[in-house]
Amino acid sequence: MRVMIAAFFTLFAVAAQPVWADDVSTTIENFRAAGASDFIDDSYGYAVFPSIGKGGIGIGGAHGKGEVHVDGERVGQTKMNQITYGLQLGGQVYSQMIFFRDERAFDDFTSGNFEFGAQATAVALTAGAQASTSTGGGGNTSSGTDSDSSKVSASERQYDGRSGMATFTIAKGGLMYEATLGGQKFKYEAD
Repeated sequence: MRVMIAAFFTLFAVAAQPVWADDVSTTIENFRAAGASDFIDDSYGYAVFPSIGKGGIGIGGAHGKGEVHVDGERVGQTKMNQITYGLQLGGQVYSQMIFFRDERAFDDFTSGNFEFGAQATAVALTAGAQASTSTGGGGNTSSGTDSDSSKVSASERQYDGRSGMATFTIAKGGLMYEATLGGQKFKYEAD
């Protein structure tokens, strides 16, 4: 029964995804407005997901499609899937950007099948809010903003030391309570 309910929430989140879908350029501007301009301008490249749908009860999942850019130009497309287990309830839609510090990080992400570990983190932003400078890579997301956040500047940037990536999210709708395990898996296809 729990699996069926989790499947329902996951399907709801994925089905609702197009309703809230923004195009890539609008998503990038939303991240700029939220304080991630230095990352967008100074990173080697980035992956941008306009809408990721997420949902579950005990067992959950998330899915989204996006584009990969280098020097502001699209170089490919990517898909993200995530299966989670643990304490979770609800559904959510959010945007996500993953920034590559250098060519090595870009190559790791675009090598075919890339995966963030279950303990990876993301900086959660809201439109018009400022970005926190603490990043860990990507994965489990939250829908709030650090109350002590400060605008991200080039000198304050912190990428995950192992992956060379930083991940930001902006919640777009829904409500999700979670304390889960499960990493995001990405597939990349060059243009």
